[in-house]
Amino acid sequence: MSNKKKIAESAISRLSLYLRILEDMVEEGEPTVSSQTMASQSGTTAAQVRKDLSLFGSFGRRGLGYSSTDLVSRIRQILGLNRRWKIAVIGMGRIGSALVEHKGFFDRGFDIVALFDTSDFKVGSNVHGLKVHHVNDMRALVQDKNIEIVVLTVPVEAVTDVTDLINDSGVRGILNWTPARLAVSQSIEVKNVNMVMELEALSFKLSQS
Repeated sequence: MSNKKKIAESAISRLSLYLRILEDMVEEGEPTVSSQTMASQSGTTAAQVRKDLSLFGSFGRRGLGYSSTDLVSRIRQILGLNRRWKIAVIGMGRIGSALVEHKGFFDRGFDIVALFDTSDFKVGSNVHGLKVHHVNDMRALVQDKNIEIVVLTVPVEAVTDVTDLINDSGVRGILNWTPARLAVSQSIEVKNVNMVMELEALSFKLSQS
């Protein structure tokens, strides 16, 4: 059983937001930042900012705020962004192709190094300079290219078979863009991206206002 402290996903999401705020402040030449400033720009409270940061240790000094550059470095380390991650995208439909062309991944330390699909029609083609391989070649390429994360965008009917291949490939994490619940080994972390659920959450907030 893992001894790692369980951190709420909401806190991790706020850390990502704090990081972007801090990076902007560093770029603007601001040497220090207060929890109140971070709170006002992130839509939360100063107490919440301090609580989120305290989950990972001691930051700053009371009354003096935080060093912007130091906090950027610490949060990047916490989020695992002090290194580069090699990624594969599985499923070269519209979503998969659009994700490959998105430059934001590279800018944040995520290198897309392999593409896969189940369709013989798409296998062998090139998307944004990368060759599309058949999913049956996944294990060999994951090992060869040291891929640790896959982005899954295949049709629902292909999820089960592709998930079996992922389980056998040695990857450590899946960003799941499909609506399916994945059956993966305990060694693989899964992050689900469900646009319908996000819209439902937005609909709820609008209905309450």
